[in-house]
Amino acid sequence: MLNRRHLRIKVLQALYSFFQSEGDNFGKTQKETLTGIERIYDLYVYLLLTFSELKTISERRMDENKKKIRPSDDEMKPNLKFVSNVVIDSLEANVNLRTESENRKVNWVGDEHQEMFRKISLVIKESETFDLYMNNGESGFEEDKAFLIDLFKTQIANSPLLYNFFEEKNIHWIDDIDLACTMVVKTIKSFEEGNDHSILNLYKDKEDELNFVTQLLQKTVVFDKENESLIDELTQNWELDRIAKMDVILMKMAITELQIFNSIPTKVTLNEYIEISKFYSTPKSNKFINGVLDKAINRLVKEGKINKVGRGLKN
Repeated sequence: MLNRRHLRIKVLQALYSFFQSEGDNFGKTQKETLTGIERIYDLYVYLLLTFSELKTISERRMDENKKKIRPSDDEMKPNLKFVSNVVIDSLEANVNLRTESENRKVNWVGDEHQEMFRKISLVIKESETFDLYMNNGESGFEEDKAFLIDLFKTQIANSPLLYNFFEEKNIHWIDDIDLACTMVVKTIKSFEEGNDHSILNLYKDKEDELNFVTQLLQKTVVFDKENESLIDELTQNWELDRIAKMDVILMKMAITELQIFNSIPTKVTLNEYIEISKFYSTPKSNKFINGVLDKAINRLVKEGKINKVGRGLKN
């Protein structure tokens, strides 16, 4: 499920691209941003479908081994624990997952994909995680669930082959993959024996979250010159063109958010942009941005431009 920090990052990426292209087509930027956010769910569905693909590959390998001229005893009577995993069965039977896969045209059909999963399966087969699960003598729903979570964390989410596939499929997915992986783990953890299983929604409140994105994106562009003048005033010892472009955009977004979202506490906004700067800007940017935004907050409060409503939202 999307969180506000991830939404801020998507807006940041959109604004960086928009300003780099000299702001010639805002409508296109907004449309691409909303489409990009929606496609994070495609990534989530792709990842959920990996378990079934690995099961299918294992079943094919067993069938091929049995057809050998002189199959071994192990090949004739293989360990069926993985292909009988009840949580994988539950995912395969999940109506919501099947519907999303069909509607979004997200699947692993095709020889190229099957070859990739064949290679991934071979790596998994040699892993300690797989060996322990197959030979520990334990069985049951919780055993199967714990194994899938461990397998996903250690082998699937970290697979270079999958990583390369997603990077080629959508360059922005590299920033989204951690979120999608977290969603997969939460999904499996939520499964309980004997209950109907559902997959996660992308949004906690779709209307609210999309409003947050569109307002932050639009208003940051609308207030661009005004915010730029304020930042210029607050960084008198710096020429604006010497400040990293990413830092400038982050500060413009923060200043915009402080003024237009009255229900978001000031400290939350400040902390969010400082944290984002640690990953998307220079090593010392967070301290610089913190200092400038502190001054901006003091200025905007005195001018009556920051008005938080609701108990506990004054700071």
